[in-house]
Order: sequence, then C-alpha cells, then structure tokens
Amino acid sequence: MSGVLDMVFHRPVMVDQVLELLRPRAGGCYVDATVGEGGHAEAILEASGPTGRLIGIDRDESILACAAERLAPFDSRVSLHHGDYRRLEELLSSIGMERVDGILIDLGISSYHFDRPERGFSFRFDGPLDMRIDQSQEETAADLLCRRSESELCALIEQLGEERWAHRIARAIATQQRVAPITSTGQLASVIERAVPPSARYGRLHPATRTFQALRITLNRELEGLEGALEAAVRCLVPGGRLCVLTFHSLEDRIVKWQFRAMSAKTQAGGAPVVELLTKRPLRPVESDLDQNPRARSAKLRAVVRVSG
Repeated sequence: MSGVLDMVFHRPVMVDQVLELLRPRAGGCYVDATVGEGGHAEAILEASGPTGRLIGIDRDESILACAAERLAPFDSRVSLHHGDYRRLEELLSSIGMERVDGILIDLGISSYHFDRPERGFSFRFDGPLDMRIDQSQEETAADLLCRRSESELCALIEQLGEERWAHRIARAIATQQRVAPITSTGQLASVIERAVPPSARYGRLHPATRTFQALRITLNRELEGLEGALEAAVRCLVPGGRLCVLTFHSLEDRIVKWQFRAMSAKTQAGGAPVVELLTKRPLRPVESDLDQNPRARSAKLRAVVRVSG
C-alpha cells in the first residue's frame, strides 16, 4: 500500500473534451468502465457535484486501490468494482443498476502500468516479462512467447503491432527461445533491436514498440469482444445518455469507428435511431494535453448519444 500512497497521479487524457461530450450533471449516475488511477472519474465527480454518482470498474485490483485513494474525498458518491468493462451489464445488474446517464471507456494502458518495472509493460526498464492487466490471470507475456510458434508470433506482431519487420523479429525471438526462454523486458527489447536493420533502430519509435504492443494486446485480449461491449454499453444508457470511448491505436479505433457507425444506422420500431454520432470525426488532443501528458499523442475520442429505447 505504501506504493499507492507515494504515487504521483498523472493528468487524465483529454479530460476537458471528455467532460464536454459526457456532460456530467448533478444527480446523474456515470460509469468509468476502465477507471485506472481515477483521473477521469475525479473530473466527472467534480463536474456532477454535489449529488452525481460514479461507478468505477477496472480489471486490475491494485490500480483500484490507487483510484480509491484519489476518490476518497467523494465518499459515498463513488463505488469501485473489480471487473471487466465487457461484462458491464452483468456488473450493473449485480449492484441493482439498470441504466446510467453516461459511460466512459478509456482503452489506453494506464501510466501506472508503464511506470512500474515489475509489471513488465515497458522496455524503458528491465523487469519481468509480465504485461498482465489482471494479475489473477495465469499466463504472462513470457509464457505467451513459450507457447507460440514462430509463425504465430509473426502473425500477431504483423497484425496487432503493424510491424514491418515482423518476420525478422519473430525469427529472432524463436531462435533465442531455443537457447533460453526470454523472461525480462530488457532481454526481449535487446533481441528485437538486434533483429531489425540498423536503419530501423534509430527512428521516432523504439524498434520494440510495436512488438510490445502486439504481445500486450494478445495477452490481455484487448480487441476481443469490443464490438459487443459497445453495444452493451449503449443498452445500459438512459435515453439521452452518452457513451465516450478513448482509443490509442488504429486497430481499436477502427473497431470503435465502424461499430458506432453501424449502431447509428440501426432504428427501432417507428424508425427512430437508437444512437446518434456526437463525433463524426474523432477529437484529438490539444497542445495543453500533450504538454501535461505526452502519452496522449495518439489518443482519439469518439462518442454517441442514445436517442431512443
């Protein structure tokens, strides 16, 4: 717990734009379905004071402790739950809720995870090759490397990392695995760096960036069930309720974009649309966002409003 007490909370990504689209108000009930360190939740509670309520959900129990500390001043206006946003309907039902006034789903990985070497999300530090968001999950990224063939690794690095040098990287990983399993982030980053051509080692992105992304997405099933989760989130909204989604790479943003468009094309009996798009184009971070949180650079924010039903 001392790590929780000593932590420095990061400014949440695009918080002003989130509040503008979500429109929290006094008396409303809102869900931060990936509450993380609680930054967006804190802003929503402040904007919906003095009587707005917030339900926070996260897959990582340890980060919920951080959120609990940050949100403690709001007392009974907050309830935090260990769970997966893809099971939102089930969770709300379990606490006696059916519909809420707004939902935020931030699909990014928290600074909390990237800044802790023991969690194994970043090659900036040498730590165990873990990458699990939910620590109750058994398989780690090191286990994943052991269980996947060279061709399987190549496919996931190419598809989920959009990595040009996927074949070379997968071959280098498989070769190293035959000598001794890769167990640390530093080992993996070094293998990848040696695998790519010299010209690819000194660009804007570290050569391990896309491979780490691909392994993280695979291990934590980040794209799995996203379409269904968005549909379920809309079902959990009252008419006039709003769903906001923050994405951080093209794969998840593409899913959100097309799913929002598909939902906005659906109508209920009588021809009324179920949702309307609030963002025909995604909102992007402004300069002040980037000054306070450089990791916001790739963020995109999309939103819909439930019209009927």
